[in-house]
Amino acid sequence: MTNETTLDKNITTLAFAKALDAADPIANMREHFSIPKQASGENEYYFTGNSLGLQPKLAREAVIELLDAWQQRGVKGHFEGDYPWMPYHEFLTEQAAEIVGALPKEVVMMNSLTANLHFMMASFYQPTQQRSKILIEDHAFPSDHYAVESQLKHHNKNVDDNLLLWTPRAGEELLNYDDLWQIIEQHGDEIALILLPGVQYYTGQVLDMKRITEVAQAKGIKVGFDLAHAAGNIELSLHDWQVDFACWCSYKYLNSGAGSIAGCFVHQKHVENTELNRLAGWWGHDKSSRFKMENTFKPIPSAEGWQLSNPPVLSLAAVRGSFDTIKLAGGMKPLREKSLKLSQYLIDLIAAELGSKIRIITPLENSQRGCQLSLMVNVTGLDGKAMYNALEENGVTTDWREPNVIRVAPVPLYNSFQDVYHFVRILKECI
Repeated sequence: MTNETTLDKNITTLAFAKALDAADPIANMREHFSIPKQASGENEYYFTGNSLGLQPKLAREAVIELLDAWQQRGVKGHFEGDYPWMPYHEFLTEQAAEIVGALPKEVVMMNSLTANLHFMMASFYQPTQQRSKILIEDHAFPSDHYAVESQLKHHNKNVDDNLLLWTPRAGEELLNYDDLWQIIEQHGDEIALILLPGVQYYTGQVLDMKRITEVAQAKGIKVGFDLAHAAGNIELSLHDWQVDFACWCSYKYLNSGAGSIAGCFVHQKHVENTELNRLAGWWGHDKSSRFKMENTFKPIPSAEGWQLSNPPVLSLAAVRGSFDTIKLAGGMKPLREKSLKLSQYLIDLIAAELGSKIRIITPLENSQRGCQLSLMVNVTGLDGKAMYNALEENGVTTDWREPNVIRVAPVPLYNSFQDVYHFVRILKECI
């Protein structure tokens, strides 16, 4: 941990954490969020932004504003006011593009994450006799695994013959790139699609999306990413990386509420191809002729062309409030800078205070980790789930994932260095 303060050189003291907070240029962003309370009335130590982000105050304001417009205007709300509902999703486009490193025409907020993965696979998984396989990682989030298997079945492909798995080596948790390159080299001519996470949900490992895309596309393989744990967490450059498509939810690091509307990216090289196979709906039809109610589909030559129905504006309002909050922080660059400092401080504190009693399975290198650190309890006779429950009883909200990981995510928008200090203090006391 680099010295951020001259007030106290001992990282295990509360004074050190307070000094880090005092030097933090975006420490005030915490004031823009509602922090859950413990039974005592004190704030929780909330480290579960990787599962559900806290509520931005601007998101609440935006939703109430929209409810008031509905109350006062009825159907006229589609066309009146500062944020009319008809083009509401367009108010989010520019900021969504900035968050994922895309051109505005390449992104759209629509549907939910797994639904978007299905819509993307309808376009980008077109199996042939030679190319029919899909490659995913062995410990993919279950919904992704289900979606891929069902796509194979939809195309009458045998799952066992057409699903390839990138698996960690025996006794290891992390994915090894040499194994992926070997799979691509061996099966490249048979693989139609690679679908991987930007950040692996269990270990917190950040994948090298740029390199994966380069290697796969050199073999003629389409590449898509599930960015559920990456969007709003790490800096992304989807356009420059030439990724074919990507999908993400907005309720984790993007803080827009449980089940909120998701995001979708389609690269510029594809969006202008209006002949590309897709599942179509009227909201993806050319805007100038949409209400002529004709039955010949003319897709919008942007990511909007994959839309089906008019989106839920209450959800869009929450996303707008969240995006405006991220904009107040200065965007992803300062958030990423603080995130790395927070996670490094957590790594250093665990090493100093707990040593080998806690094993961090998340990579320690900056480029390979985001907000989340995945912890395993390494104390004989002490159950990880029991430790998770003990933390909860002491006002610390973390996340348990079977079989044996406590996921901890210090989120730069609302977590402080003092939060991290108290987490390690309480974890040590519980052990």
